[in-house]
Amino acid sequence: MPRHSLLRDDRAQADHSVSPLELFFDLVFVFAVTQLSHYLLAHHTVIGALQTLVMFMAVWWAWIYTAWATNWLDPALAAVRLALIIIMALSMVLSSAIPGAFGPYGLAFAIAYVTIQVGRTLYTAWAREGVFHGTSTNMARATLYFIASGVLWIAGGLESDPAGRLIWWIAALAIEMAGPLTFFYVPGIGRSTFAEWNISGAHMAERCGLFIIIALGEGIIVTGATFAQLEPSTSTMLAFLSAFLASVAMWWIYFDVGAERGSDLIEHDGRPGSLARKAYTYGHIPIVAGVIVLAVSDEQVLTHPSGHLEPFFVAALIAGAMLFVGGTMYFKRLTNGQNFFPLSHVAGLVLFALLGSWAVFSHPEPLALHMAATGLFIVIAIWEWGSFHGGWIERWARVRPKH
Repeated sequence: MPRHSLLRDDRAQADHSVSPLELFFDLVFVFAVTQLSHYLLAHHTVIGALQTLVMFMAVWWAWIYTAWATNWLDPALAAVRLALIIIMALSMVLSSAIPGAFGPYGLAFAIAYVTIQVGRTLYTAWAREGVFHGTSTNMARATLYFIASGVLWIAGGLESDPAGRLIWWIAALAIEMAGPLTFFYVPGIGRSTFAEWNISGAHMAERCGLFIIIALGEGIIVTGATFAQLEPSTSTMLAFLSAFLASVAMWWIYFDVGAERGSDLIEHDGRPGSLARKAYTYGHIPIVAGVIVLAVSDEQVLTHPSGHLEPFFVAALIAGAMLFVGGTMYFKRLTNGQNFFPLSHVAGLVLFALLGSWAVFSHPEPLALHMAATGLFIVIAIWEWGSFHGGWIERWARVRPKH
């Protein structure tokens, strides 16, 4: 099969919707997100949070770079399907190793991750125009970055000391984070151009929206599974309701205005690759991280709705909320076409900071704090909905035909 036949039809009228195989591929990352939440719950220290963050970044990079690859490659073709299935298998190894990534399974975690990143990126470069030819030069440069960081990932996997392993892996992530920011600059080869990053914006927006669904779905799973194991009581039922409504409000905040507008903007943007890098590759990191951290606080409030307020619970709830709201605020600023921060989100960040201060000094019960946070999410959702849709409703009411 000629390699160019592995590519999607890039004509404007072609169907760039997410394929069933891509949806199937995402199921592995439901498992990965669950593993990350459970790891943070079991290691609720500063070091444990840093370890979770490092593993989350590895999971995110493995997923987002695959989303870029399937923006160019056609998942309907057997050769591309086989490649994605291999990446799925390696991602299962990566996800399964998370509980012991800073213990006995560090090398397995590192090898699975490096194999995904180097193998998939090199394959994409070959499939586009051949390695170091035309637009494939961008992916070839990215491959060099992953090879350089891969050395550090493997070195960390071989390191027996968890603290040393953390340092190795942070250094590896620093290289990978710098890649898109520097346009994958390589001495003697140069840097990438936006022409090499030409993508279907609608496809990228849909893929990232689906990952938000994955993260929110993991929170729903945690809430339901934990609630099912508890004796019914007023406190546990209120905690369940609060966790559920918080997930609904977060879905509303992301999808009601931001997701659709972002998809429209990137689809008609003259440099969709640039916007995808800022708004999706980097911009979605705090959003997803916030949802994962909030899932931990949901499980905590269900199991301990009353009694002593643990500092870890306060940190998970407030930090998770501020990551999510701050991330969506930044994402919407990049995609609203006017470079303004939504006032509802700015106010929400301030209110969550005040809520955290109140919790530190007043020591409310966990359920009361969680319900207050859920109330703030609902306020942000309604505020933004009213700001953007209220005017539309009034205009529609004035112009709709009378019967």
